[in-house]
Amino acid sequence: MDIPPFDLPAALSVVQVAPAAAGQPGVNLSEALVGVPGILARDRQNYAQDAQISIRGFGSRATFGVRSIRLYVDGIPATLPDGQGQVSHFNLDSADRVEVLRGPFSVLYGNAAGGVVQLWSAEGTPTPVTTLGMNAGSNDAFRYSVDTRGTLGPVDYNIAGSEFLSGGYRPHSRVRRESDNARFGMDLGDGKKLTIVANRLNQPISQDALGLTREQVDADPRQVASAATQYNTRKSILQNQLGAIYEQRLDSGDQWRAMGYFGQRSILQYQSIPVGVERSPLSPGGVVALDTDYGGLDTRWTHTGQLAGRDVEFVLGASIDGQRQHRRGYNNFIGNTLGVIGALRRNEDDNVDSVDEYAQWYWHFAEQWSLLLGARHDDVRFSARDLHITAINPDDSGGVSYAATTPVAGLEFRPGHDLRFYISYGKGFETPSFNELGYRSDGLPGLAFNLRPALSRHLELGAKWQITRALEFDAAAFGSDTRDELAVRTSESGRSTYQNVGDTRRQGVEFSLTGQLADSWQVSAGFTHLQARFRSAFLACRSTPCTMVTMPVAAGTRIPGVPENYGSLRIQHGSDLGWHESLDLTGVGSVTVNDTATQQAAGYGLIGMDASYTFALAASTRLQLSARVDNLGNRRYIGSVIVNDSNGRYFEPGPGRTWMLGARLVF
Repeated sequence: MDIPPFDLPAALSVVQVAPAAAGQPGVNLSEALVGVPGILARDRQNYAQDAQISIRGFGSRATFGVRSIRLYVDGIPATLPDGQGQVSHFNLDSADRVEVLRGPFSVLYGNAAGGVVQLWSAEGTPTPVTTLGMNAGSNDAFRYSVDTRGTLGPVDYNIAGSEFLSGGYRPHSRVRRESDNARFGMDLGDGKKLTIVANRLNQPISQDALGLTREQVDADPRQVASAATQYNTRKSILQNQLGAIYEQRLDSGDQWRAMGYFGQRSILQYQSIPVGVERSPLSPGGVVALDTDYGGLDTRWTHTGQLAGRDVEFVLGASIDGQRQHRRGYNNFIGNTLGVIGALRRNEDDNVDSVDEYAQWYWHFAEQWSLLLGARHDDVRFSARDLHITAINPDDSGGVSYAATTPVAGLEFRPGHDLRFYISYGKGFETPSFNELGYRSDGLPGLAFNLRPALSRHLELGAKWQITRALEFDAAAFGSDTRDELAVRTSESGRSTYQNVGDTRRQGVEFSLTGQLADSWQVSAGFTHLQARFRSAFLACRSTPCTMVTMPVAAGTRIPGVPENYGSLRIQHGSDLGWHESLDLTGVGSVTVNDTATQQAAGYGLIGMDASYTFALAASTRLQLSARVDNLGNRRYIGSVIVNDSNGRYFEPGPGRTWMLGARLVF
């Protein structure tokens, strides 16, 4: 809906993306999220597993990729219908802004929407502009990029490409990533517009150093798990995606929008599953090969007008999304040679279809009051067709369906032009992903179709204050109760199965201050206090490996991977020409790493600084030279955790002091 963020009864942060201004290389999404409350983005320093992102505690259990959060690029889903997503193809070189939505109104985005992150590419500029960038730094890191924007007649364009290489902070962490993104906007006249977005991710090598045990971290945080080198654990990824959005204004008050997209994603991952475990007739092997075709359609009608003399806006839409995945599993050995593709052990087609309908209604029903209502109905169908059938490993084909209707409502009070108070409430749901359905807890082959969806209720109270026209302070108190939360049931030799464990609660407060403090001074600050607890007692793994849950987890135990306090601050000074400096502060509290809360990672605070100088070489040509230092204090810390890791290797150490030099030429 076309409502300014300040007037929404929801916690929505909009961050303008400008990597060059902050001396950032533009490699990770977390660079753009400094100062945004509620969201915690941790770079694992392990590009085989992508970033670890959670919003108000949702998504913390993801051992790879992004779980429980909906992701979008230019309005096109980056989350598959089963709820699993990734941000590795988010291209910051072509980006204009990132939007982070938290709280009840996230549920309008459907399955697994504990929060929403959207990246929007910039439109082409009236005058063509090209940017060439190069960065080099610690751990053999190197990145080069190019972005060109402009307008050709009725078409505006923004095309970007980059390559990133790094040897990694720890041994066996080498990565090579190529990212390309192109956006074309076409004015078709008569109120019609067509936007085409194409992107490509090619990550042919990303070694996986795996996590470390507590003893290993204490001895040497830069070491690599022996299983990683023994089995040469690694992953390769190739993704191509194309999307189109057609918009047409029917009259002064009606607009129609249709979006379609299609993509292909291939993954080949070598895991460290022991040979002895793989020799079982029911083992799916230690090499995972996934070929996924996915796509969808979304169409919506928007009406704006008057009701009782007041502005009203109504949106009605429907979408369909599909995922066709061919999953194969192989042994990760041939004879005595490890880390290679061996005999076929698993072969199946895993499909997901989602059909959704949604509606939103906004009414500014009085001078100081507005109301926003919404509802969504989701039908999600999982099915699996077993293609690897033997006398010992029978046909495991099957399917399961999930459906839910999720309403949401928000009321806002405007006592003055610079102040807003609001309350919002909504219900959400989250199906298990194929990762959680993938293995049964009884050790038999086939999918875990006994798992139920997690149902949640969200409440938020918030206030927004525009201190000046360029400076805003936001505050929110929130609470989310979830029924049938998913947690680990068994964990052995790199395989985890899941169970529904009852009720959980996530509640807390968040604050942010963003904008311009004074001439040439900008601030972006966010702080979150969050209590995330299991409200129902259940049985969990006492230790790893674990084939049976025997350890009681008491009600009130912390949900693993969720810090009680975290925040970040960025202060910038400077202008387009001459010197530009910034200071970053990041603080994250301690987290437990397993359901039993028997181990934890300590909290930490980090300082980052950068400085750049921009030269005017000609009327439209500029050269920027920059230098950046992260973890200025050279602190030892755990950058991210692998929740409930089946081998007890929970900890992923963050790098010590690192530096990065950069140069950007704009013409």
